[in-house]
Amino acid sequence: MKTSYWDECPPVLRSYLGYAQTVKGRSEKTVNEYFKDLRTFFRFLKQRRGLLSDSGAAIAIDDIDIAFIRSITMMDVYEFLNHQKGDLANDNRTLARKIVSLRMFFRYLTNHTHELDKNPIQNLDMPKGKKTLPKYLTLEQSLQLLSLPDGLFAERDFCMLTLLLNCGLRRAEVAGLNLHDIRPDHTLLVRGKGNKERILYLNDACQRAIEAYLPHRPVDGVRDREALFLNHLRTRITVDGVYYVVKKYLGHVEGAEDYSTHKLRHTAATLMYQHGGVDIRVLKDILGHENLGTTEIYTHLSDEQIKHAAEANPLSKVERKIKKVEKKEKSEDNG
Repeated sequence: MKTSYWDECPPVLRSYLGYAQTVKGRSEKTVNEYFKDLRTFFRFLKQRRGLLSDSGAAIAIDDIDIAFIRSITMMDVYEFLNHQKGDLANDNRTLARKIVSLRMFFRYLTNHTHELDKNPIQNLDMPKGKKTLPKYLTLEQSLQLLSLPDGLFAERDFCMLTLLLNCGLRRAEVAGLNLHDIRPDHTLLVRGKGNKERILYLNDACQRAIEAYLPHRPVDGVRDREALFLNHLRTRITVDGVYYVVKKYLGHVEGAEDYSTHKLRHTAATLMYQHGGVDIRVLKDILGHENLGTTEIYTHLSDEQIKHAAEANPLSKVERKIKKVEKKEKSEDNG
């Protein structure tokens, strides 16, 4: 973590963040988010209790101890969340992340270090978030994207796009690839979130793209000799570098100009599930998801397409027209 964060941490929080990073394997970025969420929470409580009258940004938390934490109740957390949503306009997704940060911290103190006899927020519910289906490229758009790389880094860019679209990699995973991660048995070692490793099979397209790129990969003056993908400075391409490369090409794909790099991950998953018939549990392992529930969104995509196809039928709005039959009354013959 950044030194400034460590400097602001009270011992009880420092211990937890170290546990989250080393034992639980959370990434530095994730641990930093935990810290910021907990710091915001403690600042709110200190200000609410009248311990300081300064603005939230100036309130130090280095004096927070276990006695202070033992005084926290569920009502404190509710008031914090109400403040975040009502006064600061946090959406449900942001609130959910802060709840996760609080849950994990109190669970650590209750179940791991046993500094708390009872978890005061054990029954804290998550807000219901709006479920949205991920956007992705069609097969035609994907083929168009792959036809675009040109210039000095054409082979590198084509290789990155091919891996993103075929393996469903995150951009950080692409940036982190090393030469030795390409294994002789045509598999690829990928390090995902929390430094968790998974092995992916390289199909023919991926193998050809890598073989075409490697002769063009610089050798002289390279600072990171292990990095698979290099930038113009001959150093490992950064996560932002992958983003800008992909974004540049997406800008030339009709209908995908506003898409992000992550849409290629959605595209890979969607194409594998809908066109390749890949089992959802296999797809979970390919994408490196911890929970099957995260992967199941791609089954909803299929359901949504079936619904759309049914509604797109030109006969879908036709209503039966019932002919009105007029009864002809026969006049009675009085004669």
